[in-house]
Amino acid sequence: MLKLDRLVNVLGGYGARLACAPASRDVPLRSVVVHDPTDPRAATGDVFLAVGVGSAGEAVRLGTAARAVVVLVRDEAGDDAAGEVRAAGIAVLLVDPAVSWSQLLGVVYGLVLEGRETEAGRGPTDLFAFADTLAGELGYPVTVEDQMSRVLAYSGSQQTADPVRLETILGRRVPEAMRGLLARQGVFAHLAVSDEPLFVAPSPDHGLRGRMVVAVRAGRELLGSIWVECQSPLAGRQRETLADGARAVALHLLRSRVSADLERQVESDLVIQLLEGTADAPALISRLGLPGGQFRVIALQAHVGEERNAAVLTAFERATTGFGWSRPGRSALFGNTLYTVLPCGHDAAPARDWVRAIVSALPPGVTAPAGVGGPAEPAQLPASRQEADESLALRAAGPGEPVVYDESWDRILLQRLRAAASAGRAPARGPVADLSRHDAEYGTRYVETLRAWLDAQGDLAAVAARLGVHPNTVRYRLRKMTALTHLELDRPEKRLAMIIALAAHQG
Repeated sequence: MLKLDRLVNVLGGYGARLACAPASRDVPLRSVVVHDPTDPRAATGDVFLAVGVGSAGEAVRLGTAARAVVVLVRDEAGDDAAGEVRAAGIAVLLVDPAVSWSQLLGVVYGLVLEGRETEAGRGPTDLFAFADTLAGELGYPVTVEDQMSRVLAYSGSQQTADPVRLETILGRRVPEAMRGLLARQGVFAHLAVSDEPLFVAPSPDHGLRGRMVVAVRAGRELLGSIWVECQSPLAGRQRETLADGARAVALHLLRSRVSADLERQVESDLVIQLLEGTADAPALISRLGLPGGQFRVIALQAHVGEERNAAVLTAFERATTGFGWSRPGRSALFGNTLYTVLPCGHDAAPARDWVRAIVSALPPGVTAPAGVGGPAEPAQLPASRQEADESLALRAAGPGEPVVYDESWDRILLQRLRAAASAGRAPARGPVADLSRHDAEYGTRYVETLRAWLDAQGDLAAVAARLGVHPNTVRYRLRKMTALTHLELDRPEKRLAMIIALAAHQG
């Protein structure tokens, strides 16, 4: 069930801002009503769209009569009745004038009315059927692409398609060479700023017969584009049909995005429950559509240059794109980290492949450090998540492959020991602490000597070579160190304790 808080968060991405809200935003929303001044019948609904209403005060009065929980009104109408709005106890969202009411209505209906259906597995609206319909009206083949030139849908028969169209459909994306040509011709620059259809002249050398293209936009945001294969510019009714088609595709894409957003929210909630620990772990695994067996938790972050976590939302979208059955894992965005539960046993290769696939789908310039936890049964996933976090902490320092816990458990153990030491849980006295204080006060090298001696298992020649001194110097230092503190190097348990203390001592 959709809550008011969720509606506010989603619509914020489409230019709406919250003017006021009741004490709680945890209010369920079940219905939508649109203001229609020509309809005398009383209509009620939880979400009231004040279409054509000139003031926030009037919108709130109409929303109150409709028993609404939240009212959506144009931003320019929102400054005249702040006191009245707050007194009504209704949430008010001020909508950016650049977003049309038809687009906003598509988003709201997708959120409120289709919420239960999408949670149960409903897929996005069928753009292929729309592409066929538009191609029939225009008389030419049609392709619908997103803002990254990836194919979202295309019309039927390809018998007359030119080489570029065939390669685009087969590769599910416009070929890079063609993207470069279109960029040089200013096509993408035009789509970024204009809603007017543009004709792209034929280029026989590149296998292009010609295209008519129009931007698909929601408010100020470019969602994608429609491409029509034609040898001359469309005009008159055909041009109007293409422009109308762009507005219809915008509604398709908005509702598809909302549907996917709801699916992601449901998936995230279930994954987070698994990672935090629950007695119902096997049942949650089943609800997520994952097979039985062992799993690994992958923790991934995404940075752009010095901007930490600037691309983590993009990584989350890539990880959750597609139907559940088409993806190997299930993901959640928690804080600044993307977590994925992946079916994976003792061989970590599938986890590495998953990370590579996500990284390759991210824009150029994004770095994505990742850590992979050890294999776990469903009830052990919280432990695998901790291991993934600790592996990520090791990987975050530099580029390269993801850190896998199985291969790096020793480094992680030392990391835990250092964390315990920094929290004051390491002994404040003892050989390592005593020698460290002496080194700091007198400039000696006793801690370094002790570490070298333990690493070389008492081989004086090896210790001397490592320190760059004579073996007699090592003997002299050991005598002074023994006089300073109780080394007891002849006792195995003491040596082990000092090795652990030294590991925690050195960052």
